[in-house]
Amino acid sequence: MRSRFASRQGAKAPGSPRRPEEDVIVSAAVDEAVKIHRDLGPGLLESVYEAVLAKRLTDQGMQVKRQVSVPLVYEGIKFKEAFRADIVVNEKVILELKAVEKLTRAHKKQLLTYLKLSELRVGLLLNFSEELMKHGISRVVNQFDES
Repeated sequence: MRSRFASRQGAKAPGSPRRPEEDVIVSAAVDEAVKIHRDLGPGLLESVYEAVLAKRLTDQGMQVKRQVSVPLVYEGIKFKEAFRADIVVNEKVILELKAVEKLTRAHKKQLLTYLKLSELRVGLLLNFSEELMKHGISRVVNQFDES
């Protein structure tokens, strides 16, 4: 099934191994999240981390959209604003930010739902309330399993 988002291929230097664009985005998002967490610390509102992370990724030349509507079709009716993804980068990766005590299975299911509905493969849960940011990062992959 084709993504509702446009496909974009990353440039590749001749002779160099190609990293999937999702991996490049994930790596940049993790690096920036760690830096932001180190600089600002835990305890701020999710919206603050979202604004700063979006700015940092935009500064790296990435296409960043905030509060992206994720529509749902139910019984033939399209609900255009059923859900909102915090950040979508290059129309490839969803970043779902949290500022909660601990990430739960419900948070992962929320992101997986966004991935399935948008037909994207990779997302990151980023919890900025952890003492160490590395404990607040969770990669979620949509396996495109229809069962």
